Amino acid sequence: MSGMTSGGTGDEPIVYIVDDDDAMRHSLEWLLTPLGLAVRSFASADAFLAEHDPGRTACLVTDVRMPGMSGLELHEELVRRGAVLPVIVISGHGDVPMAVRAMRTGALDFIEKPLNNQLLIERIQQALRLAHTRREETRETDAIRARLAALTAREREVAQLVAAGKQNKAIAHVLGISLKTVEIHRHNAMEKMAATTGADLARMLTLVGGVG
Repeated sequence: MSGMTSGGTGDEPIVYIVDDDDAMRHSLEWLLTPLGLAVRSFASADAFLAEHDPGRTACLVTDVRMPGMSGLELHEELVRRGAVLPVIVISGHGDVPMAVRAMRTGALDFIEKPLNNQLLIERIQQALRLAHTRREETRETDAIRARLAALTAREREVAQLVAAGKQNKAIAHVLGISLKTVEIHRHNAMEKMAATTGADLARMLTLVGGVG
C-alpha cells in the first residue's frame, strides 16, 4: 500500500520512504515513528512524485531497484526539478557503480541492506538538519529576489556598484549622474533591500547571482 502516513499532522519535517517492499516500508515506519518523526511511505517512485510537496522540509529514503523508475532515476528526476530535499539511497544489491552514481548526483549517503538501524537514524537526522538549512536558504534567496524586484532600474544599477565597493563619487561618474542623485538612489536601494552596509548588500547579491 502506498501513501501510508505515520506520525505528525502539521508542517513539521517529514521522512519520505520509497520502497516496493511492503515489509521494508513497514519496518522503517516502525523504526522512525517512535522517534517523533513524521513518516510517509510509497511503493513506487511515481506514487511519490505524484504527491511530493517541494515546499515541505523533508528527506527521502529510497530503494534502488524498484519496478518502473529506480531509486537512482528518482533522485536524478528530483535534481532536474530543482528539489532541495536530501536523499539517502538504500539497496540490497548495491555495488560500486551504483554508489558512485548516487553520490555524484548528490545523494547524502548510499547504504546497503541489511540496514544498520542506528546508522540510518543518524543519517536521517543529519538529512533533516540539512533540509532545514536548505529550506531557510531558499526562503532567504526568495525574499532577496522579491526585494530586488521592487528596485527601479537605476536603483539596481546603483546597488550593483555599491555591492562592488564603489564610492558615491565613482558611481556618479560611471552612471553619468549627479552625486546627489546617487545618494538618493543608494538610500532607496539600501532601504528596499534591508541592507545596512555595502558588504551586506554584496552578500545578498552573491546569494542570488547578482541583480540579473
